[in-house]
Amino acid sequence: MAVTAAPVRATPSLRNTIQRGLRTAPPTAIAAAFRLAEAEAEAAVEPEFRTAAGPFGEASRLLLLLPAALLAAAVVAARRVWAPTAPAPVAMMAVTTAEIDAKFPPLKNDGVLRAIRGQPVDRIPVWVMRQAGRYLPEYVDYTKDKEFFSRCQDPEVACTLTLQPFERYDLDAGIIFSDILVIPQALGMEVKMIKGQGPVFPEALRTREQWYKIERDLLARVGVSGIPDAEQVDHVVAHAAKLADALSYVYDAITLTRTRLNGRAPLIGFCGSPWTLFVYAVEAKKTKTYTEVSKMIFTDPEFVHRILKVMAHVCAEYLIRQVKAGAQMLQVFDSHANVLPPKQWREFSLPYLTLIAELVKKECPDIPMIVLPKDAPFALEFLTDSPYDMVSIDPTLDLGKSHAKLLAAGKGVQGNMSPTTMYAPTAKVTELVTEYLADAFGDGSEIPKRYIANLGSGMNPDMDPANLGAFVEAIHAFGKKK
Repeated sequence: MAVTAAPVRATPSLRNTIQRGLRTAPPTAIAAAFRLAEAEAEAAVEPEFRTAAGPFGEASRLLLLLPAALLAAAVVAARRVWAPTAPAPVAMMAVTTAEIDAKFPPLKNDGVLRAIRGQPVDRIPVWVMRQAGRYLPEYVDYTKDKEFFSRCQDPEVACTLTLQPFERYDLDAGIIFSDILVIPQALGMEVKMIKGQGPVFPEALRTREQWYKIERDLLARVGVSGIPDAEQVDHVVAHAAKLADALSYVYDAITLTRTRLNGRAPLIGFCGSPWTLFVYAVEAKKTKTYTEVSKMIFTDPEFVHRILKVMAHVCAEYLIRQVKAGAQMLQVFDSHANVLPPKQWREFSLPYLTLIAELVKKECPDIPMIVLPKDAPFALEFLTDSPYDMVSIDPTLDLGKSHAKLLAAGKGVQGNMSPTTMYAPTAKVTELVTEYLADAFGDGSEIPKRYIANLGSGMNPDMDPANLGAFVEAIHAFGKKK
């Protein structure tokens, strides 16, 4: 029986690959690959040919196996040459909020969700930053013997603190008690909360060697080693979802808190922006000059982008996990947006804010997302076409004009009354809130669409709890039918 083998056309790249494999692969690997290829090729040859007698039978057999042997050598070479290539992130099935909602008590107050989606509401929804905080006597009493980050790491404690303000106020959303700096901790950096100083990093992140070690340690955590420094970053990004496992205590707190909210209001999950986390890690403590981050963005921007890339992917996976744990909205805090001039903000912050939202919405397509570029009024125009559904603005911007601008772009506004309002007498707070909303939205004959009220950077420890009650009541009263 005649057997014709298809010709093998070795392109230059294939020839080079085969040659590299033969030069660099261990002999045992080549032999094993050849044996495997030989077995595969022989299985494809008809029996009468395999048993054909004579010298030409054996020669023909070897000729038939030669292409397979070359291919096997190429495989070995490919494994050697491309071994450092990072695995592609595992594609996950998109999950809808309805699927997650089915696991929890029905929602009785969906005002903030309706507002962010542009649906009609019967009152302006409101919540405030740091609504669970030191201005509440019950917070101070409950936390007096609990170190700050231990409160974040204990789901029962975090749940209790998240729910405390609901015992006093008719709030339209809760935000899980946590801190944006749990991500640097999850990446292996040490962070301490020191009384009178705030967050402190005992070891400031200043050099490439420090970051390479962080990457190596992260890869070791997921069982990966031996990757050259230049290629580590892609491997870390590919394992971002596994690295986010280190924050399981936050996910547990979210699930517990949403269950105990019992549908009273939606629960917000959050993270800090990559740029903001980078600033904290590099400056290591409070600063007015931001000297070190300024030096780095101008002297080694490639290194800065490398760090921001990792942080963005971990932030995205962290937020995705929060959604799956029960968070019904997400907010990204770009708390250090004001450190950068507009041009540099577009280079070092905006792309990573965008990346986070794109990654989150790819897996959780209908989750509402808010971004807060603190004290950076220039950012508003660059966020009108972003993947975020709403922009949280600070008191440096005009509420009415900002709302109109974003509404025209199909997005909403959250904010933005100045926290200084809360130092007025309680009766005056009501008056100030009403005037502020009237200046922005008119006489209250219509409730503004796509608007959530909030209070600048939130509650300070020396504010009167009664004033927050007046603030919330005045917000709710505006525009309600008498």
